Amino acid sequence: MSVFEFDPPERFVAGTVGPPGQRTFFLQARSGRRLVSVSCEKEQLGILADRLLDVLDERAGAAGSDAAATAYSDDAPLDTPIEDEFRVTTLSLGWDPERAVVLIEALRDADPAPVADGDDEETAAEVEELPPLGVVRVTLPPAQARAFARRARALISAGRPPCPFCGGPLDPTGHVCPRANGYRR
Repeated sequence: MSVFEFDPPERFVAGTVGPPGQRTFFLQARSGRRLVSVSCEKEQLGILADRLLDVLDERAGAAGSDAAATAYSDDAPLDTPIEDEFRVTTLSLGWDPERAVVLIEALRDADPAPVADGDDEETAAEVEELPPLGVVRVTLPPAQARAFARRARALISAGRPPCPFCGGPLDPTGHVCPRANGYRR
């Protein structure tokens, strides 16, 4: 199992590689010469950003305000090389009240044990939980966490524009809209 800890990182950002509609989303942490990138789903990143802002609004007070976050504003591209250590399967978010910091963990859970053809569901359920194969732990002060969440939201909204009728993503060539009875818009 590989564990990467950043307490706190010099830089923790979300970024993408690829054109809209084919983007791969990454979380990237850097401290000194140490750089770790992990890939994740767009939905995971969106939920993390939303919940992070909820936690900050509830717990951080002035330390996590928008004004304090401007010091951590980061619009630079991802650092290279962009080689993901693993694909994130689980994200967790926490608040440390003693230190007044946000804790973020990105995990790659162990692959489930293969079930042989002759095994039934009860036998498969008896298989023990395996430890995660990879963990990235990041501790962020509230202002840096708010700046991360704002950047993540901007990345998500920078994708393909939504169809005004069905809300689905529009490709440059249009799309078959279910609300237009299958006609291309």
